[in-house]
Amino acid sequence: MKQIKKIAIANRGEVACRIHRTCKKLGIKTVLLHSEPDIKTIAYRLCDETYNIGPGPTQQSYLNIEAQIQGALKMGADAIHPGFGFLSENAEFAKKVIQAGLIFIGPSPEVIEAFGDKIKAKSLCKSADVPMVPGFQVEGAPVEKLIQECERIGYPVLVKAAAGGGGRGMRLILKREDAEKEILSAQNEALKAFGNGSVFLEKYLDNAKHIEVQIFGDAEGKIHVLGERECSVQRKHQKIIEETPSPSLNEKQREEVLSYARQIGEQGKYTNAGTVEFMFQDGQFYFLEVNTRLQVEHTVTEEVLGLDLVEAQILTADGRVFPFPKKFNFSDLKHSIELRLYAEDPYQNGIPSTGVLGTIDIPNSSSRRIEIGFEKNDEVSPFYDSMIAKLISTQASRIDAISDLVDLLKTSTIFGVQTNIPLLVQILNHSDFILGTMTTRFFERNFSKALESKIDSTSIDEIETLLTKKLEIKTPLSKISPWGQAWRNDELYSLKAKPKYEIKKFEQIGTYIWWKFGVDTFKFNLRKTRKNSSSSSSGEILAPMPGSVFKILCEPNQNVEPGQALVILEAMKMEHTLKSDLKGKVKKINFKPGDSVQSDDILIEIGE
Repeated sequence: MKQIKKIAIANRGEVACRIHRTCKKLGIKTVLLHSEPDIKTIAYRLCDETYNIGPGPTQQSYLNIEAQIQGALKMGADAIHPGFGFLSENAEFAKKVIQAGLIFIGPSPEVIEAFGDKIKAKSLCKSADVPMVPGFQVEGAPVEKLIQECERIGYPVLVKAAAGGGGRGMRLILKREDAEKEILSAQNEALKAFGNGSVFLEKYLDNAKHIEVQIFGDAEGKIHVLGERECSVQRKHQKIIEETPSPSLNEKQREEVLSYARQIGEQGKYTNAGTVEFMFQDGQFYFLEVNTRLQVEHTVTEEVLGLDLVEAQILTADGRVFPFPKKFNFSDLKHSIELRLYAEDPYQNGIPSTGVLGTIDIPNSSSRRIEIGFEKNDEVSPFYDSMIAKLISTQASRIDAISDLVDLLKTSTIFGVQTNIPLLVQILNHSDFILGTMTTRFFERNFSKALESKIDSTSIDEIETLLTKKLEIKTPLSKISPWGQAWRNDELYSLKAKPKYEIKKFEQIGTYIWWKFGVDTFKFNLRKTRKNSSSSSSGEILAPMPGSVFKILCEPNQNVEPGQALVILEAMKMEHTLKSDLKGKVKKINFKPGDSVQSDDILIEIGE
């Protein structure tokens, strides 16, 4: 039996930090295989050793199989842990890791091949007598055939990436006219995220809950079923909130879904950590997929069961037996809820936010677990997923966990990027979430529009004028120190614009001033006349983040309406459609497809 003494972490952000913590507990050294931009992250400073595998774009770094393996070998690692996302469900990567004489910490290549490809997984699970969502799963089918199958299945239809998860490469097709566009978009995003553009189709269940079961195949071949999680709060099929146990299941239903997961795990001779996902509608479970990796939301399972799943992964990969309890009483557990904290602008429908971070103040406690990949002065880059942290609360009851998380969000401050904190507060306070009656359409039905500021634009202008004066800026902007005069001694100043607005926290970062009122965070650029997202229409379509232009959807002199899509930007592994904010005529298009853009670049100008 080979003893693992050094692990190469082929990932980034909070999950890299998570893996390192368990390795440190086990006395195992770590080497971080990182991209150039990720030098400015906690994981880079935390791991025992580091190795640069390439520049920011994922194809040149985190999806570069040879670079990952060569980095691990050069640094003398015994094993590679892929975390989640990137190459974690890539069977070819797992094979090449093993061929290089390294240990792959995760399911075997055979298991990944059987389950990791969503199309093959559905074929395998049919023999386990598990109900399936109607659909079409033929690898490599041309777009014309996929459109025909959409007609057969009946709209609405989901098109999904065959080689990955996390909401990447997934689109909802509502009508025939949208089919070709959405299929091509899903294929393009899947190719960029997973290196594989293959997709398949599923009937969209419009009133379903998302229930998943954590399973684990140990070194002796036994399948451990570790309870269910509910992940129904999703935006564009990307999870926002996860919890365990599910508030939606009675004991009989819980036993049923755990039994289905066990059947699937045993049928596929599953090894290491995995998650079996189901849709649950009208009392019926439908198999979705098996994620052959550690899940983002594994934390809530760990919290209620008192387990370390990363430790179980490492010991199992090393041929050792992890001491799972013989039996769990799933009806008598505490309740744990995880919030995904995204760097995104809730006032602009969740467009990712990038930049250098300032203050990060997230109060912790014995009942909370904060997993974050960044500190002050670190940079959130446009190359990767926008999740920067996970906030977990574990309490005696679900309502206590909800209340604790609301309090945590209200007392947290993050400057340098916009975050979804205001959105999370509204979700947690929504009656459907409190009652546990939310479905996968919860977000679409209640939060499809951008949040509106609780401060009117006139007051925002007044506050920002006073903030500028308070900072006493006298030198040219190019010579301003990164953190500004207001933070020379790490002081927080208090400012009153009107009796009802007291601004207790603000900070200058570069040429931007960030300030907070309640749970809302605002910024304005000292370099230009500001147009806040909640104020009147500007006629300028600005790049909300660094990225590249994917497609221009208008022409010069074209008449446009408010809300009309004008340009698609690619950033943070996703496509972002930018729309007109007024009725007018396109005066000028400043970029073409393929061009790189920076934050606040004017992409399109519109005249009244």
